[in-house]
Amino acid sequence: MIQQVILILFGLGVLLISGDILVRGAVGLATALRIPALLVGLTIVAFGTSAPELVVAIQAVLNGADGIATGNIVGSNIANILLVLGAPALIYPISTQVPGLRQNAALMLVATAAFIWLAYSTSAISVGSGYALFAGIVVFIVYTGFRAHTAGPDDPLLDDVAEYAGGGLSARTLLFLVFGLIGLPLGAHLLVENGAALAAGLGVRDGLIGLTIIAFGTSLPELATVGAAALHKKSDVAIGNVIGSNIFNLLAVGGAAGIAGGATFDQASLTIDQPMMAAAAILIAGYIFTQRSIGRVSGAAMTLIYIAFIAFSAVMAR
Repeated sequence: MIQQVILILFGLGVLLISGDILVRGAVGLATALRIPALLVGLTIVAFGTSAPELVVAIQAVLNGADGIATGNIVGSNIANILLVLGAPALIYPISTQVPGLRQNAALMLVATAAFIWLAYSTSAISVGSGYALFAGIVVFIVYTGFRAHTAGPDDPLLDDVAEYAGGGLSARTLLFLVFGLIGLPLGAHLLVENGAALAAGLGVRDGLIGLTIIAFGTSLPELATVGAAALHKKSDVAIGNVIGSNIFNLLAVGGAAGIAGGATFDQASLTIDQPMMAAAAILIAGYIFTQRSIGRVSGAAMTLIYIAFIAFSAVMAR
């Protein structure tokens, strides 16, 4: 069991590092090919930063451990709101007065409602539902592109491109692409295989592993980003990335899980996990629509709620 935990942590490390260097390599190649920065931000960076979740979802479905796929999606969205926004708010209040944030929050609520409707109406993401969800992310990207055209050079999507740009085509760019493409499936394989084995050894549903260990691990980059932004008192920018990440998890990762063969939701997901995800989405949308900052008290409450939720899920699993 200890060996499986070590391999899960190692797989997470490989997955996250591979995803990051793959995006850097792809952005460098796109820069060398003179692809517009906005298009790079909307496609390569947006999908690339969700690559770990995407690959895990596909691998889990193909391996018959689709509970890990759905658990990771739901768990990541819960962690992104309660932990990724809650913990950094203890350092410095997170402002919700960000241009365009209300529109993205509304879209996140729509995506959350669509995902939950699928869960309760069919208890699964079918192949057809997967294509529908993935079509939703395409619509979101097109809509974001139209909005970004009027946002000017300060648009966050362009900032992301600048962050990942690696100086165009070079040997390093090609190495990043190769190692990223090899590392992503390798890390996903280690995660899914050992996650399913750990769940079986503990006598719990595999969805719990996706909901907790894997979801927490794949949310670490967002936590680090928002934490660093809070230290520099610029956390208002980071909240937009968190909302965008949740939309991609629901539509792109959920869609990929369906297209790969479909994924089912277990009873615990329907009675515990989904209601918590809906509550977290409504909570953060409330802050955004009222333009109320997430202060230290709110951040502490959100962090404690996340810890209590994980503890409760673990207890109920046994």
